[in-house]
Amino acid sequence: MTQMLPAGLLATATVAASSANLGPGFDSIGLALSVYDEIIVETTDSGVQIEVEGQDADQLPRDAHHLVVRAIRCGLRAAGVSAPGLVVRCRNVIPHSRGLGSSAAAVVGGLASVNGLLAQADSTPLSQDQLIQLASEFEGHPDNAAASVLGGAVVSWIDRSCNPPGFAAVRLRLHPDIHLFPAIPEDRSSTAETRMLLPTQVSHDDARFNISRAALLVVALTERPDLLMLATEDVLHQPQRAPAMSTSAEYLRLLRRCGIPAVLSGAGPAVIALSTEPELPAEALEYGLVNGFAVSEMTVGDGVRWSAGVAASN
Repeated sequence: MTQMLPAGLLATATVAASSANLGPGFDSIGLALSVYDEIIVETTDSGVQIEVEGQDADQLPRDAHHLVVRAIRCGLRAAGVSAPGLVVRCRNVIPHSRGLGSSAAAVVGGLASVNGLLAQADSTPLSQDQLIQLASEFEGHPDNAAASVLGGAVVSWIDRSCNPPGFAAVRLRLHPDIHLFPAIPEDRSSTAETRMLLPTQVSHDDARFNISRAALLVVALTERPDLLMLATEDVLHQPQRAPAMSTSAEYLRLLRRCGIPAVLSGAGPAVIALSTEPELPAEALEYGLVNGFAVSEMTVGDGVRWSAGVAASN
């Protein structure tokens, strides 16, 4: 029997942006970044009220179609509870449509906020494994979602023997010598549209190449950052997406010519450098400035945090 939550419960979730793929780790390797959205949820007697501030505040729906609301409803169903009404307040800091996992963060944050409500109703919270599974079902792959749930770097996978498919991930300890430099452009892109640029079949040579680089990437991220240039090579998705984001593709080539390991962040158009150097070369910074990229150093992000009541913002 579904438990009805009373009105007046308050919960908060704070969730990190993420960068997926990291070159060869297509749909499987991800990394949380230290940019955070905050979601505050309150149960009410009826209806749905949405308040949004920050990124794209004027472009997002204010009803049950909002992605955070859909995630909250999903989490409530999974926990066997319901709420007759909701007030949802979203403080959006993660840039949208840039390849920084904003949609995955919205879903993970919505699901995690449910745990803050459950804590006040003596109900069992959703586990990390459940958060990864439920969040990944929204997008069909777990790399961004797992990074936002667990924090740090992650390796994720899909078990297609399950129905629905099973999603899982493990966290990696990012080597402390790696500095992260996301370069976020003003231009946007659609993951769905850029995914259409990818071929449905690849050669054995290309598959073998990416498998070797993805395996090496795990070693480079955790133990041997000196191998990052080799480990971030990719032939399966970045070259194919380049024509749709020529400025980002040129920035990527420039960084790598300067000896800086760099990749598209997710489906782009953001680019992220993973360097053992504490600063980017002047040439790279100049290109970013001239071409409208916001370039800054970030640290690896924490896993999603939730609390009963309103927590302090990051």
